[in-house]
Amino acid sequence: MLELLRENPLLLLFLVAAIGYLLGQIRIGNFSLGVSAVLFAGLAFGALSPELKLPDFVYLFGLVLFVYTIALASGPGFFASFGKRGLRYNLLVVGVLGLAAGVVAVLGSVVGLSGALQAGLFAGALTNTPALAAALEALKGRGVAEAVQGLPVAAYAVAYPVGVIGMLLALHLAWRWWGRGEGGQGSEAEALVSQTVEVTQARVAGWTIEQLTRAHKWRVVFGRLQRDGKQQVITSDTELQLGDRLNVVGSAGELRRVVETLGTAVPERLEEDRHALDFRRVFVSSREVAGRSLAELELPQRFGVVITRVRRGEVEFLPDKDTTLELGDRVRVVGPKDRIRAVSRYLGDSYRALAEVDVVSFSLGIALGLLLGSLPMPLPGGRTFELGFAGGPLVVGLVLGALGRTGPILWQIPFSANLTLRQLGLILFLAGIGTRSGYAFVQTLVQGEGLRLLGLGALITLGAALLTLWVGYRVLKIPLGVLSGVLAGLQTQPAVLAFALEKTGNDQPNLGYATVYPFTMLLKILLVQLLLLSG
Repeated sequence: MLELLRENPLLLLFLVAAIGYLLGQIRIGNFSLGVSAVLFAGLAFGALSPELKLPDFVYLFGLVLFVYTIALASGPGFFASFGKRGLRYNLLVVGVLGLAAGVVAVLGSVVGLSGALQAGLFAGALTNTPALAAALEALKGRGVAEAVQGLPVAAYAVAYPVGVIGMLLALHLAWRWWGRGEGGQGSEAEALVSQTVEVTQARVAGWTIEQLTRAHKWRVVFGRLQRDGKQQVITSDTELQLGDRLNVVGSAGELRRVVETLGTAVPERLEEDRHALDFRRVFVSSREVAGRSLAELELPQRFGVVITRVRRGEVEFLPDKDTTLELGDRVRVVGPKDRIRAVSRYLGDSYRALAEVDVVSFSLGIALGLLLGSLPMPLPGGRTFELGFAGGPLVVGLVLGALGRTGPILWQIPFSANLTLRQLGLILFLAGIGTRSGYAFVQTLVQGEGLRLLGLGALITLGAALLTLWVGYRVLKIPLGVLSGVLAGLQTQPAVLAFALEKTGNDQPNLGYATVYPFTMLLKILLVQLLLLSG
């Protein structure tokens, strides 16, 4: 059987993926590994033989695919959040990583670990392959013996699985302690509802919808107006009159504010009268529309319709004029029946098109990322480092995701296709890195030095994880969903991010992950160089 697996890497890959997925479904209480179990299935297979490992291409391709799709989806939120919040997140990881490197240096000197072992221990406990590569490159540059060059790899192999397990355990404990009410799709207070409001306040008569919205900072969308028994679409220029009845969409709290200003809430549901105006849920599948804001599309002026809700993935939100539509968005359009048909054709409304990926723009984006990752960047002392297979595609993906489109090139991919490619990339990465680390992990563990490295690695991992979670949640008041992504970014570990996404049930962890990942990776590369010098 082992010979068959050695000769058939594809068979090994799919066996690891299938067994890992099955293991991930096993629940102990409310804990399960989810897709992260693929890593441990890979470790188990890899431990059987040094030749039982998947080619480098498998995990590198998976890593690039996973990181790039995450970055594309997170780009708009990444740059929008990189103010005070982004600064806080990155300062948090700077403090934790700096402290972790200091602890490794102190404990390493106490127990007699060389600088090479300290560097490998740090890279493994915080699961950062580019940092390990930087350490190996630095050792080769010094012309040290091959035996010394193997020390960081041995320490990394022992600490890496412990680093993943420790982070998953810390994250599980955090959700058990603090996570009640934070998971799922959001609180009921933020769910969107509609309300009919009758204008009875004389002071608002003559005011336009835009003037009122701006004056009261309402976060709502106005859909229909009924006046003298006839319905019409509300636009920003619509002037209110006494007796008008308006259909308003928003959260329950915001709707209460609107009612207090305009008049009274009435039980009549204007949307149930579909004679003059109708509504329809439409998929955005046109590549000419995606990547453009509602202000650019001018739907009220061109078609006489308004969009009252946007559903993106599992999240439904209110649009405004700056909302940029993405492939796969499902929008609720309100307007005259004949105009709805026209706007549906304009937006695309093709479910089949949403399963397709523009291979040219997708491949070009990844190619740009790989080129950036291969460029040598200067360090103090005349040394250089590279962003590598993870950092380059991540940075480029964030930029292209934020841009959305560049002239005729649409960088976005449909939401469902993004999730599928992301999952595939994660499985390839976990299976590849697991099989390649399994044998070295077991062999180092059974040696005398292995247990000491294992204990130190567990201490570094759990200490860094629990400190990040406690300071982030208790001191900085970062929402636990976002903080879970920050922890995954500090660890630069897709398995931890996948676990965080399963816990939250939304995309909040992606935002935290993408915000700190680039800086975290660069910082780890620098700290590894310092640990080599200190030893």
